[in-house]
Amino acid sequence: MCYCSSQCLAFAALLITCANACLHTRFARQPLVERQDTPLSALTPEETTLVEAISNTTISEWSYYYTHGAHLAGQNLTMAEWTADRWRENGWNSSIVSYDVFLKNPVNKSLSLTYSDGSIYQPSLEEAVLEQDDTTSYPNRIPTFHGYSASGSADAEFVYIGRGQQSDFARLIELDVPLEGKIAISKYGGPFRGLKVKNAQENGMIGVIIFTDTSDDGDITEANGYAAYPEGPARNPSAVQRGSVQFLSTFPGDPTTPGYPSKEGCPRADPSPVIPRIPSIPISYADAIPFLATLDGYGTTGAEVNRTGWVGALNVSYSTGPAPGSTISMTNLMEEVYTPIWNSIGIINGTIADETIVIGNHRDAWIIGGAADPNSGTAIIVELAKAYGSLLSQGWRPKRNIVLASWDGEEPGLLGSTEWVEEYIPWLTETAVSYLNIDIGASGPWPYIEASPELHTIATDVMKKVSWMDTGRNMYDIWLEYTGGSIGVLGSGSDYTAFLHRGIGSIDMGTGGDAADPIYHYHSNFDSYHWMSTFGDPGFLAHKSMAQYLSLLAYNLADQDGIQFDLPNYARQLEAYYEDLLSTIDSTSQNLDTSSLRSAIDEFSIGATEVQALEKQAVAIDDPELLTLVNHKYRDFQRGFVSQGGLPNREFYRHLIFAPGIDTGYAATTYPGITEALEAGNNSLAAEFVQKTADAILIAANIIKT
Repeated sequence: MCYCSSQCLAFAALLITCANACLHTRFARQPLVERQDTPLSALTPEETTLVEAISNTTISEWSYYYTHGAHLAGQNLTMAEWTADRWRENGWNSSIVSYDVFLKNPVNKSLSLTYSDGSIYQPSLEEAVLEQDDTTSYPNRIPTFHGYSASGSADAEFVYIGRGQQSDFARLIELDVPLEGKIAISKYGGPFRGLKVKNAQENGMIGVIIFTDTSDDGDITEANGYAAYPEGPARNPSAVQRGSVQFLSTFPGDPTTPGYPSKEGCPRADPSPVIPRIPSIPISYADAIPFLATLDGYGTTGAEVNRTGWVGALNVSYSTGPAPGSTISMTNLMEEVYTPIWNSIGIINGTIADETIVIGNHRDAWIIGGAADPNSGTAIIVELAKAYGSLLSQGWRPKRNIVLASWDGEEPGLLGSTEWVEEYIPWLTETAVSYLNIDIGASGPWPYIEASPELHTIATDVMKKVSWMDTGRNMYDIWLEYTGGSIGVLGSGSDYTAFLHRGIGSIDMGTGGDAADPIYHYHSNFDSYHWMSTFGDPGFLAHKSMAQYLSLLAYNLADQDGIQFDLPNYARQLEAYYEDLLSTIDSTSQNLDTSSLRSAIDEFSIGATEVQALEKQAVAIDDPELLTLVNHKYRDFQRGFVSQGGLPNREFYRHLIFAPGIDTGYAATTYPGITEALEAGNNSLAAEFVQKTADAILIAANIIKT
């Protein structure tokens, strides 16, 4: 089954705005002209047991538990233990695995705008307390802040930098906008927030303010007549997006232990290569308007800047500034700590010792709530554990090991999953078949997936077994209507990252809204149980359908005789990425010989066809030894793509087929070593990575050779 490549123009036309880390894009859904629904696929008795064991009522109970207590990274041991206890009650061998990591927690902050006439504007910097939403008033609610932000003070004129991409800064420099010694104000969207700060820092700026713009909200805005939360589905004006400002595209995980697990007493590296030296503060759009309005009439207007995503939907000109005599004063104080974090790990041992499926979701949140991010996914995997308990009670045992993980420390920088992979990489390399990730399991009624190509077919086939919410349709048809049949390419931004870049194929899944659905308050106090039960997923029906989907997908990967991979589809995706690469080469007007890459893709394509035929032969003649040989080829082939070392200056990212873009932080770049060298104008480095990428594909091809 062939799907859109990373650069698919038809898919891009559906996008409303870029995502933020684990927040996914809202699609402009286009109903099919002649809808022809796919029949619901039949279930085996074991699949029926799983599906029928899943209850939206108990998922709601799990959600309520997780969303009514603070659970910042390193501050949620009781939740980790509670999670492991629920799994243990359902037959999983459960334990807690801890790591000792470097974190920066908020102490206090301040922000003010002094106008040229001496008057002062002082924003609130906090979110509204809502009578209808109980957790917004909790005395231990988490302040607004940026994880890993620098402590410091800044007092200077300020400049609006759009979305803070390198290309935005290039345009500002072209326009002779002064940057050195100024404070930046940037809108969310585009690159990961940490890269906005990194780019500002590298251009000599001394502080950064980041705000959420209602241009990200599709049709659902107060300007369009919708009431704001809690009365209606529009964004509450005081909502603030917290989040990490680690430089994610360099490497994730504990900044002081690059490449090795963070254990008490281990050597510690200087974290400055991946965390900022200048302070940053997140604010709401209501707090941002006076800052932006002050720049009206100064510098270059947003329309004249003419950059994608520069102009938002607020009633300002989005001018660059600076406004002479108008200054920002900001202070930010963070406490540096080394503290334990706790992963909950559950295991069902299979009958095949050297094949393992890992399922994961992170548990920590920036806020007391986190009903969508991450605890919709957390509630779903607790329910999945309960469903598998029903099978275990009947004497069932999977063929492959199943590991269930509730990660801590994802929000600061994918800490729990990265440190665990770094500790267990020898065992994972020997046994891991796939990693299944669910982060924002439900924030709306529409499903999406991103996956490495060998999982495309099984991922969509399983959708046809799931009755979607109360629509009377199956998940596949709903997904097809929402995404146009597009499966995303994995970059980074959630816990699949460490697995993927050690050669373990992965999938990330969840649900979101389209342009007409209620606004999801990402990383805000308003990502609460009240918001979820009122607007995000009333009745927890999307949660239920996603729990059924993940349970069935894991079952089909863990218990079929043959591993359900589609390697010919991987070959087709390599071809599609290659066509994208040729377009990039054409756009740069550089000469680059890609014949070795072309030949390697052809070799992989031949091998993919042959190994698929060998699998069919093994099944047809009922040859267990031959099927084991094929299964091990399927398990191991992707290790070849990470065999040539890492990308330039960011060695953590070893997958040479796709990786997070160096100036996106999460959105994927295909053939990244080649593509980014070309974009940087470094033809010799591009040629080097043509050969490295070709060699990696040939190693993968040799693994699957029959």
